[in-house]
Amino acid sequence: MDGVANGEEPVSWDELYNINLIPSELFLKFRKEVQGMRVGVNFEFYNAPMNEYHAKLVLKPLSPERMWKFMYEPVHHDVHIISKKIPITKFLNLQVGIGHSFQLHTTGWKWKLTTCLGGNGLSRIRNKTSLGLFPGFGFRFGWRADYVLPEITGAVGTGEPLFNMNSGRLQASLDRVEAILTHTS
Repeated sequence: MDGVANGEEPVSWDELYNINLIPSELFLKFRKEVQGMRVGVNFEFYNAPMNEYHAKLVLKPLSPERMWKFMYEPVHHDVHIISKKIPITKFLNLQVGIGHSFQLHTTGWKWKLTTCLGGNGLSRIRNKTSLGLFPGFGFRFGWRADYVLPEITGAVGTGEPLFNMNSGRLQASLDRVEAILTHTS
């Protein structure tokens, strides 16, 4: 356990290592590939804390050089054209988009700078893992792990403990589960 320097009770292993397997996002995606394009209908369910539902119509080219995708959200009356993630460095990506809200009569653009690594003094891994069960049906899992690696220290003749261990921390979660059904022509 963690060294106790100031008389506090040691933190329990349950607080140090936590893995949450209940996803906060569930997506059901239907895709049809037609003449070099993928047409998709996404049903997105967001759990706590929002408890929201989104439906999206998605159109994007199938070519590996594709640079964009088009999305329409009928519930919010929004249309978006979004670039693919553009690698800036090995771990840093930029994504830009323009959109229009017919409900609010506004047009604007967004940008997003993302990384698979963490920040705020914390190490973070974010990733998506795909699992194809059979042709035309698969799952994609979005997960993350926030961690601090364990550390062992010690000293002799300095007044510090001979042996001290910081157990580190791990907070891992399964954030998103996507079921993807694809029909190819």
